Amino acid sequence: MTTDTISPPTDRSGVIVVGSATVDLTTFSQRLPARGETVLGDDFSLVLGGKGANQAVAAGRAGARASMVACIGSDLFRDLVLDALRDAGVDTTFVRSVDGPTGVAHIRVDASGENDIVMVPLANSSLDEAHIDEAVADRAATSSVLLTQLETPIHLVRHTMATARAAGLTTILDPAPAQPLDDDIWSLVDVVTPNETEAAILTGATVSDDASAEAAGRWFVDRGVRCAIVTRAADGATLVSADAVTHLPAIAVTAVDTTAAGDAFAGYLGAALASGASMDEAARVASAAGALAVTRRGASPSIPRRSEVDERRRHAAG
Repeated sequence: MTTDTISPPTDRSGVIVVGSATVDLTTFSQRLPARGETVLGDDFSLVLGGKGANQAVAAGRAGARASMVACIGSDLFRDLVLDALRDAGVDTTFVRSVDGPTGVAHIRVDASGENDIVMVPLANSSLDEAHIDEAVADRAATSSVLLTQLETPIHLVRHTMATARAAGLTTILDPAPAQPLDDDIWSLVDVVTPNETEAAILTGATVSDDASAEAAGRWFVDRGVRCAIVTRAADGATLVSADAVTHLPAIAVTAVDTTAAGDAFAGYLGAALASGASMDEAARVASAAGALAVTRRGASPSIPRRSEVDERRRHAAG
């Protein structure tokens, strides 16, 4: 009698995502309430969220071998998070359950698709250096890209990127929610993906056109980042490296909910780079994914699958 075994992958096309995993409680209304006001809403959803989990879902739906590193609770939301990640093809070996509630994000979306968010970390606060080190050591041989964000404490972000760099991984930082950061962090970042608001908070300069987006991107590159991609919604994206600047046009869509657009962009970018795509091609694929995401309600449910992204790109090309 023979026993079949599954051999581990021999290539490094995997993507490791370190970050937050939450459940998103989202309300939809024609407008957001003013302070102290109550308005009647139109709809409500309860789905997987968290910038880390959303980006892992995006990488998985892009076709990458994605691994999520996060902490969730021991409550009723635990299975919702795990099932949604696995449904997107994400490896949850390093998604650990801890005592207490799973992280929660309360999202409000108005009729124009704009939103505001309150994120309560809860179980996410249990993520630590040892957990990250174990995951990176286990997955580095079969992965080439690591994605992280700023919904985990900054000391963990710095540790994550330093550990990934030491393991030979390309590091991508989605600097959201934006906050001022010490300059020494940028030398650990290969690719940074701020939107125009985040770029303004980090650099101190308003981003309003191609020239100011290029200047913002140059700010990151001057501090050690290999490539800065400033995403600008309907105005496209600007890629800045030490020796090149590229302005990518946006794909025209009607926005319904912008909640996970940046996460779709980051996850698809990481997946494309891990597959061997150039930075320019990876950014184009990611831009199409982000454009599709804003046409649908919800966070993780809005993230498209690769076949949809390819079809949208073919349609946009005429």
